[in-house]
Amino acid sequence: MGDKGALEKLLILAFQEPDYSGSPCAKFEAYLNPNEITLSYEMEYDNAQGAGTTNSRMNFKKAKPGDMSLSFFIDGTGANGRKADVQQKIEEFQNVTGYDGSIHRPNYLKVLWGTLQVKRCVLKSASIAYKMFKPSGIPLRAVITANFTDNSDDQTRQAMAQDESPDLTHMRVARAADNLPLMCNEIYGDPGYYVQVAEANGLDHFRALVPGTKVFFPPLEK
Repeated sequence: MGDKGALEKLLILAFQEPDYSGSPCAKFEAYLNPNEITLSYEMEYDNAQGAGTTNSRMNFKKAKPGDMSLSFFIDGTGANGRKADVQQKIEEFQNVTGYDGSIHRPNYLKVLWGTLQVKRCVLKSASIAYKMFKPSGIPLRAVITANFTDNSDDQTRQAMAQDESPDLTHMRVARAADNLPLMCNEIYGDPGYYVQVAEANGLDHFRALVPGTKVFFPPLEK
């Protein structure tokens, strides 16, 4: 049966290096996925106008970094089948996306969910709306609305147009009969990278993966 119909959790990975090298230093996994993600982008033009003319030529100048907005719900009542500690999840989100004192700036982030694959970005703004409380004041429900700004270099932006580019990070959920050499061949075009992938995921047994296991595939070295 594999992972057909399985819930794919939205995942935010934090990195300390601007080139996103090394393993993530922290991660945030949403219990409930967003029901809407908005991607916005803007093109910049020089509207040069010749003398004695009424119309201007829109000469392309550059593509500005795009924005991504998403909202997701945190439920501490257990109504969805899984009871979360609302304040703990909010602090986890803030620690992953916020200021990191060891690098004196916010973390570099990757957002992964379904076919979105990888969005290299940094947090631009976030707001938290508490929706329900216990009589003691402990929050039971909250909605986090986050706005991220693209932080990809030009080469990465171009590669992101191709969902299967080996230059990008991928996250896959293992299906029945999957193994690392097979999955590496699908993503990298070479099954020989299974050793590096096993090390990146701390896996000892690479031939038989438990269905539903999330496997992180790092980008190929350039």
